[in-house]
Amino acid sequence: MKISGFTIIRNAVMNDYPIVEAIRSILPVVDEMIVLVGDSSDDTLGLMQSINDPKIRIHRSVWDSGLRSGGSVLAVETNKAFQLIDPESDWAFYIQGDEVVHEKYHPAIKEACIRYKDDKKVEGLLFKYLHFYGTYDYVGDSRKWYDHEVRIIRNDKKIAAYKDAQGFRVGERKLWVKPADAYIYHYGWVKSPEQMMKKQKEISQYWDSNANIRSVITSPDFYDFNEFDSLQRFSDTHPAVMKDRIARKNWQVELDITRKQFSLKDRFLYYFERITGIRLFDFRNYRLLK
Repeated sequence: MKISGFTIIRNAVMNDYPIVEAIRSILPVVDEMIVLVGDSSDDTLGLMQSINDPKIRIHRSVWDSGLRSGGSVLAVETNKAFQLIDPESDWAFYIQGDEVVHEKYHPAIKEACIRYKDDKKVEGLLFKYLHFYGTYDYVGDSRKWYDHEVRIIRNDKKIAAYKDAQGFRVGERKLWVKPADAYIYHYGWVKSPEQMMKKQKEISQYWDSNANIRSVITSPDFYDFNEFDSLQRFSDTHPAVMKDRIARKNWQVELDITRKQFSLKDRFLYYFERITGIRLFDFRNYRLLK
């Protein structure tokens, strides 16, 4: 069995993405790692080269600035990276630049890949998610955060990234998947208030209309992390590859997790899920095989 990893990245230094940690977190699982570096305004290429691991294959790309609607350029670049994977690989492990895998899940991930390798009905493996917010001490626990997503797909080029590359499809059809019994740790919302707003202004060009871009660019130079609906404290360990980054944190954000900011409907759905474990009326970007 062979597993290939793949990711895309652009302007990692200026936006302080944990891309080095993301890549290192799956290197023990994969046999090769495709890193597609977009045309950057900083030394993202040098940062990727500094990892200096023989499994890594670095390629270059130019992002199409005209693909602004809904982050579609991210899917285009993700598909480019997927096409670069060794045709002999059975599975392709996609990791985004702000996602990290805890080493404690490596055995479960490998086991799932082995178990379903020859079951062609299984087109992907489904991961659970933890979304960190503000600092490394808080995670979002409301319905606004997606709780599952596909991150390992079969190396079948009929599969392609969908919309903003959050998930994958075959044409418009959702993938048939099995759970991998592992978590993705998403750190995209963990930055200083100043760095968070800087990132928001940078990435707005891939998502918004010209009017919205102007609105984001002219907004204050710091992000208000108090604009959340529900959080809980994180009391477990972070991936080992995150140790140095966490130690370098140079900002403090204190958030009141007792405060819940819900509409009446969302409050009912939130507490129903807390009590029953069932997420009603949830959108799924996949189809779960029995």
